[in-house]
Amino acid sequence: MVGLALLPVPLLLAMAPAAFAGGGTRRWFGGRGDSARAEAQAAKDAAAEAFYELDTAQRDLRISIETITAVDSSPAAQRVAADFEALGRRIDEVSHRYITAVDAHDLDRDDLEASVASRARAELTGAKDELVRVKQELDRFGQSLGALLDKAETQLARLAPAVERARQALLAASTALDAVRGSGLRADDLAARLAALGPELTKLNQGAGRHGVPETLQRADRVLRDAEAVRVEAERLPERAAETDRRLVSLRTRAQALTTRSAQVEPVLSELRRRFTAACWQDLQPVPEQAADAVRQAEAKLAEARKARAEQRWPDATALLSTVRALLNTTDEAVSAAGDRLRRLNAVAKDPQQEIERTRFAIRDAQRLAMTGRSTPDPRHARPLDAAVGRLDRAVATLEEGRHPDYWHFLTEAEAVRNTVAGVVAQIRQERGAGA
Repeated sequence: MVGLALLPVPLLLAMAPAAFAGGGTRRWFGGRGDSARAEAQAAKDAAAEAFYELDTAQRDLRISIETITAVDSSPAAQRVAADFEALGRRIDEVSHRYITAVDAHDLDRDDLEASVASRARAELTGAKDELVRVKQELDRFGQSLGALLDKAETQLARLAPAVERARQALLAASTALDAVRGSGLRADDLAARLAALGPELTKLNQGAGRHGVPETLQRADRVLRDAEAVRVEAERLPERAAETDRRLVSLRTRAQALTTRSAQVEPVLSELRRRFTAACWQDLQPVPEQAADAVRQAEAKLAEARKARAEQRWPDATALLSTVRALLNTTDEAVSAAGDRLRRLNAVAKDPQQEIERTRFAIRDAQRLAMTGRSTPDPRHARPLDAAVGRLDRAVATLEEGRHPDYWHFLTEAEAVRNTVAGVVAQIRQERGAGA
């Protein structure tokens, strides 16, 4: 206290406020100076809050833009990205003005003058107003992204499940293939198809960040579809092998039976030649030779099919068996045609009246339908029906020509007449159905 006693009283009084102010160094303003400093500080705080809100909004919106551009490469998405970049430049400008205003004024200086504080307040308020305006522009821009953002988020939401489904499908296909191989079936073609999906799985694992969301979604769907096809075929393979074995036995038995039946065609032809005119049977002359040749081809294809089955070339075996079946069907029809021809010719030779009445009944039935609800028939219906009557009469007349009528010509003519009549009936019913 000795030192204090030596100081002049005015100086001691001058130091008193500082000595009892808790060690602070800020000069005591009072009045207008403190008010200006407080207003400047409030402006600074308001600007800082506006700057923070703008920065936060920009960061949030950047995530939305990146979501859109990661998924969508359309012109609309490209425009959105360009507009966001332009807004970013505007944000940089107002942010720079704000930072410059903050750096230009030290509001904590002891000697801060009221005029300087007022200028700082004005600059900081202006910076804050610009920050707020740009924030409003940013908000409006964000609101305009609704449709694009919804679409992008929907695709992103699909991404992880789609990739996982593809992985699970590959696993299921691999498991099914292992089970089939464990049963003794090689399934080499399925194994090759599954191996071809390996590079696709690698790309899926690399992620959408490298390959893009749309491409990754498409790849996941493709892998899922292809892997599922492999799984289904692998699970069906034992059944397919058993079905192939059954078809081999069945078609072999059928080929043997056709060989026996083909030998019976020649006696049928002999009887046709003996009892009927050449017009009734000459188209059947090549049947025995054609049947024998077709059976030989079928047996050769069966041998190839057995070899393909033994080598587990399932598509080849299936194709060969289909060829065998087609050959045997054609041969069966040709062999059956000879016996059917003899049966029909015998029937008409014995009693042609039955075929005649059958055809006349069809004509009369069509005529009654054509007259239903009408006083005169429609010419479009009457003309073909009248022509059918004349055609049948001419066919019947041929039965009275000579000792050996062309019964086959009569049968084909009668059948043609019935087909014509059936066409007229169908036309009438269609027209009346449309007008109902």
